[in-house]
Amino acid sequence: MFEFIRTHTRLALGFMLLLIIPSFVFFGVQGYSQFNDASNDTVAKVDGQAISRAEWDSSHQRYLEQLRRQAPDLQSVPPDTPELRRATLDALVRERVLMAAANKMHLFPTNERMARLFDSDPQYAGLRGPDGRISRELLVAQGLTPALFDQRLRQELGLKQVLAGILQTAPASATPATAALDAFLERRAVQLQRFDPAAYRERIKPTDAEIEAYYKANEAQFSAPEQAGIEYVMLDLAAIGKGITLSEEELRKAYTDGIARYSVPEERRASHILVKAEADASAAERSKARAKAEALLAEVRKTPAAFADLARKNSDDSGSAAQGGDLDFFGRGQMVKPFEDSAFALKPGEISNIVESDFGFHIITLTAVRGGQTRPFEAVRAEVEAEARKAAAQRRWAEAAETFTNTVYEQSDSLQPVIDKLKLAKLTATVQRTAAPGATGPLASAKLLAAVFAGDAVKDKRNTDAVEVGPNQLAAARVLQHTAARSLPLAEVQDKVRARLVDVQAAALARTEGQARVTALQAGGGTEALPLVITVSRSQAQGMPRPLLDAALRADAGKLPMVTGVDLGADGFFVMRVMQVLPREQPPGGEMPMREQYAQAWASAEADAYVAALKKRYKANVMAAAAEVRSPATTAER
Repeated sequence: MFEFIRTHTRLALGFMLLLIIPSFVFFGVQGYSQFNDASNDTVAKVDGQAISRAEWDSSHQRYLEQLRRQAPDLQSVPPDTPELRRATLDALVRERVLMAAANKMHLFPTNERMARLFDSDPQYAGLRGPDGRISRELLVAQGLTPALFDQRLRQELGLKQVLAGILQTAPASATPATAALDAFLERRAVQLQRFDPAAYRERIKPTDAEIEAYYKANEAQFSAPEQAGIEYVMLDLAAIGKGITLSEEELRKAYTDGIARYSVPEERRASHILVKAEADASAAERSKARAKAEALLAEVRKTPAAFADLARKNSDDSGSAAQGGDLDFFGRGQMVKPFEDSAFALKPGEISNIVESDFGFHIITLTAVRGGQTRPFEAVRAEVEAEARKAAAQRRWAEAAETFTNTVYEQSDSLQPVIDKLKLAKLTATVQRTAAPGATGPLASAKLLAAVFAGDAVKDKRNTDAVEVGPNQLAAARVLQHTAARSLPLAEVQDKVRARLVDVQAAALARTEGQARVTALQAGGGTEALPLVITVSRSQAQGMPRPLLDAALRADAGKLPMVTGVDLGADGFFVMRVMQVLPREQPPGGEMPMREQYAQAWASAEADAYVAALKKRYKANVMAAAAEVRSPATTAER
């Protein structure tokens, strides 16, 4: 039991962070009543309340920051694309619809229910302090107050109630689930013959006239995209920090102020014997339990080496008794307070007196201590300086950002003034309207690229406005050279046109011969097996392309064997004979997990349909301009 309490506390803390901190990514901390405080640049409306472009941009940035925090590396963070921006807006609209529904249906919990929930639900145990009240220290560490935590939790619970009835009442009938699993697990024996275009390329000899005709018919495929040669600058905390000088006195003060950061928290390893006695047990029961604990303590003091054996035989803590009472290492805040106070007062090898807690009576022995050391200033000086420089840069960020923004705007014919003022580096690049694969930093920002190709920047070679390209990151660019999209002359791309035409004609020839083979087989002109024989299902596609797999599984089971052809274009033409339907495979672990996934998918689909109905009820509407997913920079230019 005691081990469970430790684990449960961690789960509760994790739940709070998962539930409260990431939530309100889209609609922030304001209540529903504040949704109409929007600017005139409205991108959507829900129940008559406007969503402004500023709110959308802010929500999108918070979402991107959340992705960056969760990503193990920068490569796993998706690029900031118009599609991602639209997905953010869709999620923001959905949140507002659920908020409107919860408000109109009176689904937000009352103060009394909130109190009962927080006091009785074990999942919130880790948020309560020794006095049973919410732990202010934990909330402050996350930038919250009890009132703000209450508001967020109340709104979170209200939103969940809107969909709870749908998500918890998915169809329980086995019939539709069985039909779905049949379609997913059904196996078919298939024979295949591929007509590969590569085998026909040597036979293709296009004439100059054919090459010219293909070029004229597909001229758009052989064009050079619009591009711009730019110079750009970026302001971030690192750039500000380079110009900051810190004295030895300032560094030592930063070290002292943040001493906990340079210390290893002390952890202790202990074993215990628990004689269980619940807090609400009668006085007689607790007295009896204490007497048993006193007797065990006498045995332990008489033979300390027998502690583990006594714990295995007598401890009521099922989580640790089998390990001789060992609780492994733990830090402060992980055990109930009486237990913690006693464990941290012992020296290694010492045995405590009887320790009383809400779980009963404990006998504790301390087996090891680790941590608790503080690294000296000299050993962490570089680390202290980096942190102090970053903190100082953060304090100067607002002023530097204002200087950056004003300078690139007011002296828009050159980036040199802002470079000189803030000691920034000038960078150059060649860019297109969309970010290149693998682009990072400002060159991956859709907003900056939109600003680069806006009217004034291209025509007058003026600086773009300052654009936020990341957390505490501003960038501005200036076009040095602009090249419009243009069709390349045939003489310049003739080899590419010829190669493309050869591919097209080779695929056509493969298709012609493949279709002839299908016709012959369908007419009974061949009964021999085709070269490749495989068994496929939707769960085991064997690498088969989706169109080919679909054709195999859609073949009428009552007319097998059946011969058909599937054209995959540049990947060739496949002749396929579907031989027979085989008994469906049994997935590892049985069908129950898949049936549960099916029920979840069904419930999710019903929830989406319900949200769609709520959008109509509450008149959710995305404006045409937002549907085009214009960036703020583009909007400003217009």
